[in-house]
Amino acid sequence: MTVSAWRDDRIGSALRGENPAVMRRLDSGFAVIGDVQFLPGYSVLLTDDPAVQRLSDLPRSGRLAFLADMDRLGEAVERACRRVESGFRRVNLEILGNADGFLHAHVWPRYEWEPAELVRLPVWLYPRGMWGEERYALGARHDPLREAIGEELDRLSGQGVRTAPPGGG
Repeated sequence: MTVSAWRDDRIGSALRGENPAVMRRLDSGFAVIGDVQFLPGYSVLLTDDPAVQRLSDLPRSGRLAFLADMDRLGEAVERACRRVESGFRRVNLEILGNADGFLHAHVWPRYEWEPAELVRLPVWLYPRGMWGEERYALGARHDPLREAIGEELDRLSGQGVRTAPPGGG
């Protein structure tokens, strides 16, 4: 698989252990670190079934499992960002489904240092240019925060610290 081919099949690559953004396997899917980090700690919960397009595609038990994992990832991001990043304020949780045709949830940490005109708005209103800027691209400099989120996920699951799946970071 090429360096970025996993982006074309995020779920399949996660299932095969080839998605480098995967932090942990959860009950209903995968906790992954976001491709962009202009808000450090941005993470996504991916379903583990690429055929599932929306929450209502799942049986009630699957919906509850996905929402529980979303809650767990949100709390892990909150705990890690509070510990590792300065100016942490809160976490926004979103299931939108407007662009990607598979069920996923966004976990956006929000910070006191965000521009005043943006801090109270949805993240999607940040300038489009920021989403592709190299300085915000996920990289090795995000490893400490990524590891902190993974550790918090482990604590919340009661499993203690463990490593990510093969190829998953």
